[in-house]
Amino acid sequence: MTSPGATITNEGIRFAAWSSSARRLWVSIFDDAGEREIDRLELQPEGEGSRALLVTGLPSGTRYGFRADGDYAPERGLWFDPEKLLTDPYAIEIDRPYQFNWRLAAKRNEGADTAALMPKAVVVALPQPAALLSPVFKPGGLIYELNVRSFTRLHPDVPEAQRGTIAALAHPAVIEHLQKLGVSAVELMPISASIDERHLPPLGLHNAWGYNPVTFMALDPRLAPGGLAELRDTVAALRKAGIGTILDLVFNHTGESDRFGPTLSLRGLDAQAYYRHEPDGRLVNDTGTGNTIACDHPVVCEMVLDTLRHFVRHAGVDGFRFDLAPVLGRVDGTFDPQAPLLQAIAGDPLLADRVLIAEPWDIGPGGYQLGNFSRPFLEWNDRCRDDVRRFWRADAGTLGTLATRLAGSSDVFARAAQDKSRTVNFIAAHDGMTLADLVAYEQKHNEANGEQNRDGHGDNLSWNNGVEGETDDASIVEARLGDRRALLATLFASRGTIMLTAGDEFGRTQDGNNNAYAQDNAITWLDWAGRDQALERYAAALSALRRAVPALSDTRFLSGQPQAGSDVPDVAWLTESGAPLGETDWNDARRHRLAMVLGGASAGDGRLAVVVNGDRRQCVFTLPERTGFRWHAAIEAADGGGDLSRPVPGRTVVFMIERKAGGRTRSGKDKG
Repeated sequence: MTSPGATITNEGIRFAAWSSSARRLWVSIFDDAGEREIDRLELQPEGEGSRALLVTGLPSGTRYGFRADGDYAPERGLWFDPEKLLTDPYAIEIDRPYQFNWRLAAKRNEGADTAALMPKAVVVALPQPAALLSPVFKPGGLIYELNVRSFTRLHPDVPEAQRGTIAALAHPAVIEHLQKLGVSAVELMPISASIDERHLPPLGLHNAWGYNPVTFMALDPRLAPGGLAELRDTVAALRKAGIGTILDLVFNHTGESDRFGPTLSLRGLDAQAYYRHEPDGRLVNDTGTGNTIACDHPVVCEMVLDTLRHFVRHAGVDGFRFDLAPVLGRVDGTFDPQAPLLQAIAGDPLLADRVLIAEPWDIGPGGYQLGNFSRPFLEWNDRCRDDVRRFWRADAGTLGTLATRLAGSSDVFARAAQDKSRTVNFIAAHDGMTLADLVAYEQKHNEANGEQNRDGHGDNLSWNNGVEGETDDASIVEARLGDRRALLATLFASRGTIMLTAGDEFGRTQDGNNNAYAQDNAITWLDWAGRDQALERYAAALSALRRAVPALSDTRFLSGQPQAGSDVPDVAWLTESGAPLGETDWNDARRHRLAMVLGGASAGDGRLAVVVNGDRRQCVFTLPERTGFRWHAAIEAADGGGDLSRPVPGRTVVFMIERKAGGRTRSGKDKG
């Protein structure tokens, strides 16, 4: 197939597009301002649906778009309308953001030409490929999920003109914060150019998350005014600081939505091929957004691969997180872990060593696929999220599931004789309540979204400690702080890869809004000036301990037996008295206490004990002593770690480390 997109050659610019159903395709050329169409040239067939045209005399920086004509029969998946200017699916850069307008969704012959409403693709010369370096991130590390705009929109140290952009992530103050937290990789929520859902503009709202793309390679000009070079330079600066970059990409749907949505790109070129349809012609909606990308179509498969290669080759990113990833593995509508696209990604020479993370669910038939992706894909583990929340909410009978999640979720990932966990453990993410709101709101509060609080999940497994929302009651404020520390401690104590969402380390709140996708305002902008710096220091201390004790970040499944060269088991599960947890203990629905003792935590075969008191009552814990070793607090009490010389307070996690008697006590206390 002809290489699609706009390619600069010695003779001029070669424009190419693909459509199996269009009768005619044109490229529209615009003036330097992207306002006036100055030429319209027909692309010529080159076989297998490809059409192309070499246009001489055009410089780099030319603004352009495509147009297509053919049958117009939406009920059969045909949307051809030459009055709709279409963005090149392979566009590298666009000259302005997308903005929804009803005319973009008008039926053929019922709306004027849409060129004035559409961004224009810009012909750019790609830079030389970045040096192909191994990913900074390794499984077991700390992923820091962030929204580019909201992360630095209020950051006092970042120059105002740079706030909310990709470039701001390379600012020394931002990098210092990431290093203090021990971040292994930042995971950037979607940065590809996106469009608002049609119901948002009348409400005065805008999509703040970016999970509504139009095309896949072009960056949103609001996030990357410097284009691809801005992303490339930021990735390089983060790498120099020891931090990788993972892009959250959306290949499951586009902002063209359902049959009433706008015609912007793929729909106008060949909706039958690019989107999945029911036998009766209706768009498949396995995503809840109105359409579903046909990732089993060879042309779509190649477009996804080309997008991934583009960001690795020209930006040097570590890897990718795939939103609603089962869509990428659906063949004829059914999920297959060996689907051609998934195999192609994992086996591609340029992509094979990249970090690959699946969000393992969509809303289609058989859409919940946690644990069913194949290596090397890591997977978001919502069972870890929910079971940890249930335990700290004090639900009955949750001790066993907590232990399973702390140990890497072997019940989910120890399939097909796999010896390592592919889990990505998290307590809170961009979607849902913040970590701080989990302990302050029992109910969602999404009124600001303009849907009468009907949107968002109704069951958040959250609790409010006695009062819904903000309160001046000192005892409730203290209880909430303790719960936040306990949740953070549990996350950092869990084996496998972990993910922390930006701001949860210092108590960010969205006022109980658990679906803040449309809040590009103070609800989602991180409040750097008002952050809880004590909680932030505690998170940094937890991270320092995790980095110092490989047993915490190890992805191997625990066996309860000594590892090679050791005389202590890799894990022991103990009661507060130091005795092994027995069947009766595990089955005691009222039990909320345990100690997870991990072997190989320090030189000389010392151990690490994670002491969990999930009961509201304080309790004395005893750990088994060994000749020649002594237990020490792994995180000093000032940072919330405590020790076992006095009763462990209720709803607390304490870390103890075993060292040779007479050895130097080491703390995870943050020095900054």
